[in-house]
Amino acid sequence: MTTITEETVDPYEGFDPVERLGRAAKKAAGSLTRESARTLVDMYYRWQEHRIALNGQLRAQLQGYDGDDADESLQVIEYFAQQTTKLERTAASVLGEWAAQRPEGEWAQSQLGIGPVLSAGLSAHIDITKAPTVGHIWRFAGLDPTVKWEKKQRRPWNADLKVLCWKIGDSFVKVSGREDAYYGQVYRKRKELEVGRDLAGLFADQAAKTLEEKKIRDPETLKIYENGHLPAGRLDLRARRYAVKLFLSHWHEVAYTAEYGTRPPFPYPIEHLGHAHVIPVPR
Repeated sequence: MTTITEETVDPYEGFDPVERLGRAAKKAAGSLTRESARTLVDMYYRWQEHRIALNGQLRAQLQGYDGDDADESLQVIEYFAQQTTKLERTAASVLGEWAAQRPEGEWAQSQLGIGPVLSAGLSAHIDITKAPTVGHIWRFAGLDPTVKWEKKQRRPWNADLKVLCWKIGDSFVKVSGREDAYYGQVYRKRKELEVGRDLAGLFADQAAKTLEEKKIRDPETLKIYENGHLPAGRLDLRARRYAVKLFLSHWHEVAYTAEYGTRPPFPYPIEHLGHAHVIPVPR
């Protein structure tokens, strides 16, 4: 560890304090451990929440001022809001550089909808040496529908990774209007398929099961289930989940191949039961 003394020459002298921190931190991105990267991802999202809250407060208070009075009175809040934004961007930059040094991170960032924080979060949370198949990742991320969280039992998935996968699905939705967004198009086409299946009555059994297991209070939602269909929101979630699981299967293949020098084994349904065809990794 380098010792900082008064005689140490500061190469970033003259920069804003947060900017100085960012420029120095980028050089240390390569030395981040997976644990440190997980912490920084969590810090990023906390800073993001603080930035949104601060800007909201700033806008609310600005409504009560006219002219130059607002600039002088709220300059402190505005300053801290700006610093939080800089911290957020610095963290994203460091995480992006850290993730790009890993084959799966570099590949992930080449996909529209996957930015530096999402790619770093995946590499930080998933240990490929503990995931011989993508099914292990699906279960770890809470995407295996056969895994249930029973009362008085420990949560059977990683909560942070599950939230991260939700954010990934949300990103795919946002880019689904672009033809060059591979997973955005996967989501879009899958949603069309899910809607078509629902209209054909193929989810009637699931609708009936939902009525048995849950107490639905909303009259409109209840009517949809009673008619043997699934609500639009649930169909959308099914499409999102499909796109995310496909993305994770490709992420797993890239990470596994980089770690072991060979492609991973196919999931059991493909290897032994012939339930699906293999979709190659894009790019």
